[in-house]
Amino acid sequence: MNILGISAFYHDSAAALICDGEIIAAAQEERFTRIKHDHNFPVNAVKYCLAEGGVGKSDLDAVVFYDKPITKFARIMETYFSVAPKGLRSFMMAMPIWIRKKLWIPMEIEKSLLKCGIDMPEDIYFPEHHESHAASAFFPSPFESAAVLTVDGVGEWSTSSIGHGKGNKLEILSEMHFPHSLGLLYSAFTYFTGFRVNSGEYKLMGLAPYGESIYVDVIKDNLLDLRDDGSFRLNMDYFAYLDGLVMTNDKFAALFDGPARSAESEITKREMDIAKSIQVVTEEIVLKMARHAKEITGEKNLCMAGGVALNCVANGCIVQEKIFDNVWIQPAAGDAGGALGAALLIWHMVKDGPRDSDGLHDKVSGSYLGPDFKADDIQEYLDNKGYAYQNMPADSRGAIIAKILDDQNVVGHFAGRMEFGPRALGNRSILGDARSPQMQSIMNLKIKYRESFRPFAPSCLAEKASDFFELDAPSPYMLLVAPVKKSRCIQGQSDRDATVLKDWINEARSDVPAITHVDYSARVQTVSPDTNRPYYDIIKAFDERTGFGIIINTSFNVRGEPIVCTPEDAYRCFMRTEMDYLVLGDFLLAKTEQPEWKEEGDWRGEFVLD
Repeated sequence: MNILGISAFYHDSAAALICDGEIIAAAQEERFTRIKHDHNFPVNAVKYCLAEGGVGKSDLDAVVFYDKPITKFARIMETYFSVAPKGLRSFMMAMPIWIRKKLWIPMEIEKSLLKCGIDMPEDIYFPEHHESHAASAFFPSPFESAAVLTVDGVGEWSTSSIGHGKGNKLEILSEMHFPHSLGLLYSAFTYFTGFRVNSGEYKLMGLAPYGESIYVDVIKDNLLDLRDDGSFRLNMDYFAYLDGLVMTNDKFAALFDGPARSAESEITKREMDIAKSIQVVTEEIVLKMARHAKEITGEKNLCMAGGVALNCVANGCIVQEKIFDNVWIQPAAGDAGGALGAALLIWHMVKDGPRDSDGLHDKVSGSYLGPDFKADDIQEYLDNKGYAYQNMPADSRGAIIAKILDDQNVVGHFAGRMEFGPRALGNRSILGDARSPQMQSIMNLKIKYRESFRPFAPSCLAEKASDFFELDAPSPYMLLVAPVKKSRCIQGQSDRDATVLKDWINEARSDVPAITHVDYSARVQTVSPDTNRPYYDIIKAFDERTGFGIIINTSFNVRGEPIVCTPEDAYRCFMRTEMDYLVLGDFLLAKTEQPEWKEEGDWRGEFVLD
């Protein structure tokens, strides 16, 4: 039985295909269109998934859309009516796409399938948004039973939920409803500190360690009424997202000592302190929710999804507090993952499809669910273009790349199937030496073209993780932040100006300074040979050369660009930046050997800054 899951029309549109409960393929539309967070119907992702699964003209049994558009439309209409006559401009901007597309999902699906030469199946389903999130968290998890926590901005009405999964069944036990939302609260602060909503929340999280939590009481006393179970009510007097095109209003600004920061302007101590304060409040809320989930389910395992589950600092707090014995987080935790969850929900809950779990291994194959490119296709592309390359023997590939990294070069690494979700996990990654004190600034300013304060994540041999971090749980999807071992840390400089962000950047805080954030933490990816042997072999060879089984891993893209999908995407990004080497499968390309790269105008104008 082939079931196609689809998410679309908000942000991060995606498609996923399962066959008899096995996850065959999943991908975000942005990777094909090169439009970051592309919200349009995922025609290209659908086409890829069906091709990957070899689905023939009449082989598709069901299609599932990740939420209920009619219910969501009713919520939007009810919201506009409740604040009228305010919100007219926002209403007029929202209605056209609803009238043209969002209310006609079955027709959009049928058009998409026709473009792929696939017949529209009789069965089409519309589970609720948070059901799809919860299903994406529990059903692929390693656990026979678990508590399930989903937290995001908003679906139809729900903004967070606690569920209970057992075997092939999943029940939602409690929900919190719009407009009271942890995701929207965090996004309001993202907007106020000058970053893009639904795109820049991870910047706010990365900025938080530079600040002090001086606004925590202001937030808790004025903005929300927080209860012991993690539920809360927002004071809507301070927010503008019900009736405007912005997240906060003048009353909010008065609380935080002035107007919102303008995008791309200097980041001041105020923004650092605001970021720290909302992060602290977010962690408190998430911990309360997790404890309540434990209390009402009695489970020892927790599964998580929803956009807030990408807040890896809060996730790390749950692990460190040992509320649950085991925590598994869906790597595509945001709306893209809803496509996968929706398909799994129908297989297990409607079709009563079986589910097996061994308590150790998940079903998402390392989240390597996207397109792969064969060696012959890559070589044909390189030869046709006249690009210089050398072929690396499989048995020495890891050692060759490890030496290049040890020589302080930056490597674009493109190999195997593309990752599903926002994290590059080795197959579409830019790699560097974590021991280098200058590498964070070099890669931020010369490779990624992004703000210099943003930290880089490490990929670490799974068996060596405890040598570097205070972490006793696997983190294969780079969704946990953990403290760097104190024995590796270096005391910070006492003469820096704490109010000037650039004074913090190049400070060496450990013997792996390029991945050690200002608070002596890191967002860790543990790499196992069972999940990705070629990537593991690179880090293993680097360990054998240097004694450090750890390297920098950041996504293969520049600021505002989706992660690369094809060899052509990878080569273009390689040549536009100051990367030194490019790996395409088993082929190695040196920048110094490539023909001159020519483009008309400034290519950076192609991408909307996040």
